[in-house]
Amino acid sequence: MWTYDKKLQYPVKIARPNPALAKVITTQFGGPDGELGASQRYLAQRYSAPYNVTKGILTDIGTEELAHVEMICAIVHQLTRNLTIEEIKKSGFDTYFVDHTTGLYPIAASGVPFDASAFQSKGDIITDLHEDLAAEQKARTTYDNILRLADDPDVRDVIKFLRAREIVHYQRFGEPCPST
Repeated sequence: MWTYDKKLQYPVKIARPNPALAKVITTQFGGPDGELGASQRYLAQRYSAPYNVTKGILTDIGTEELAHVEMICAIVHQLTRNLTIEEIKKSGFDTYFVDHTTGLYPIAASGVPFDASAFQSKGDIITDLHEDLAAEQKARTTYDNILRLADDPDVRDVIKFLRAREIVHYQRFGEPCPST
């Protein structure tokens, strides 16, 4: 059971709408290396982890990834609120808008919707931890790519925080695990 504080892990306060940037950032909600897939991967893998320490790490990081889903959704929401039809058309957000208006939908920047293949759970701790290490690096790379495209300091601030957490998760998954 978790305790929920009803506040974001890191504040998201975006001043200016930018639907084109929202369309890119939504990949960290439902894309192949996004936070939704990561949370489900780690929370599923914990059940077959052979050691309590490993179960604890998977639970902690999986839960934090859910907090990151909230942050990504807050960013996308704030980037798309109060848009005019002209802004939607001009930004290329119209294809998303037709299907989802400005509702949050787990989708990759390429337009591919989220599905369960985004998370891997093999049941073998060595295989799963290697997958987890790779997943954290792929998420970090995606955040790097978003930072290359984002010029809004409000957005960049939150993305930098999320990127830093991917590095911490990578380090946690690489920690030596006791055999008992």
